Amino acid sequence: MLLVAIPNDPASLSALLANKGFIAAVEESEELLAYAAGNITLLDAAVRRRITGEPLAWITGRVSFCGVDIRVDPDVYVPRWLSEPLARRAVERLPETGTAIDLCTGSGAIAKVLRAHRPGARVVACDVDPRAVACTAANGAEVYQGDLFDPLPRDLEGRVDVVVAVVPYVPTPELPLLQRDTFTFETTLSYDGGADGTHFLRRVVGDSPRFLRPGGALLLELGGHQAELLAHELTRAGYAAPTVLTDEDRDVRGIEATLGH
Repeated sequence: MLLVAIPNDPASLSALLANKGFIAAVEESEELLAYAAGNITLLDAAVRRRITGEPLAWITGRVSFCGVDIRVDPDVYVPRWLSEPLARRAVERLPETGTAIDLCTGSGAIAKVLRAHRPGARVVACDVDPRAVACTAANGAEVYQGDLFDPLPRDLEGRVDVVVAVVPYVPTPELPLLQRDTFTFETTLSYDGGADGTHFLRRVVGDSPRFLRPGGALLLELGGHQAELLAHELTRAGYAAPTVLTDEDRDVRGIEATLGH
């Protein structure tokens, strides 16, 4: 338990968070101070919660994703900055009056970014977790509860321009390698992708052609060698050779594939 007094000036609060091992201590101190808005009691409680490892977005109730303000309710998956390039690419592939599906939407972050940049498009989201569905609805999205494509309206079949998904893709044996406090607050539901991490990825690849129009785009977040593991199934499903999406360190972050005509 933290016994020291919680400072209420940016420099001291940042130093406290840095001493507790938080990498983005300056940014987090600014968010916590803005959230408390001068209320010392609220700041004290928020900082003490954060030091336990509770996600910052669960405390403040918000996160910025691609420059868009996203509501994040407690126990709902917090969108990561690593997913931002995938969301931006989805915006680029979505026509002004097109249609997009955001699978495993979590808080509805990608769906909200798509709607912000393509207000004339139809964006449909879904998630298996009822808490995520409620949060996504609060973020203004058309959302359905269920497993991947199962709950989506049938009128979408063959008419969708973009399917984007951040499904669980961490290989089960690698779950213990995640940040040590991850599962103190979160469950494996948002992470566990099966033996090699491709269980849900393969399902999306196999089912997505039923919804995408010819020339439509499939955008999946993944990592490691998973793009190679999916190559054969993408071809069999009718996709052209996928483009592997990498970050500035050239680490694999996702794939983009286009459904053939």
